[in-house]
Amino acid sequence: MEKRCPWPGDDPLMIAYHDAEWGVPLYDDRQIFEFLVLEGMQAGLSWQTVLRKRENFRAAFSDFNPAKIAHFNKRSVERLLRDAGIIRNRQKIEAAIGNARAFLAAQDEFGSFSKYIWGFTGGQPVVNRWKSLKQLPAETPLAQAISKDLKQRGFRFVGPTIVYAHMQATGMVNDHLVSCYRHREVQKLARKVKD
Repeated sequence: MEKRCPWPGDDPLMIAYHDAEWGVPLYDDRQIFEFLVLEGMQAGLSWQTVLRKRENFRAAFSDFNPAKIAHFNKRSVERLLRDAGIIRNRQKIEAAIGNARAFLAAQDEFGSFSKYIWGFTGGQPVVNRWKSLKQLPAETPLAQAISKDLKQRGFRFVGPTIVYAHMQATGMVNDHLVSCYRHREVQKLARKVKD
């Protein structure tokens, strides 16, 4: 059996997420937006909680299409607040809608949100070589800089800790432990995606 990072524990959903998604570089705007919304929804909760509701979020939030979400209105917010399948927090829901609008503005300015966000790393993942979970930071100076820029652009629920979690999820940073079989695999994927 291949050795993996210990954080998924024995939860099949978390293991599948770790093994197939976490840390894989994403350059597709819709996927990046999905993680931006989900990371914001996670604030104060566990990632496991968010993953369990992910399909419900996809249905409730128009498959994370920012152009559709940007047109959500007060009735949409009320509908979402009644949806037991998602995290029903008014501030987070309203932030997701506002973030869709800010996301579209960044797309207009840069040609794609991917080009904007990956510009902070020169288009390549930051490769860390952690040996234990204790070494993983909750945030970094780069996450702080991205957070500051996102906030200036009107994004909400994008503090440095949320931004760093987003960077980990979307492969902007490879935080798989060096002992984890995915550390090397994710690096190979990064080169393939960017080549």
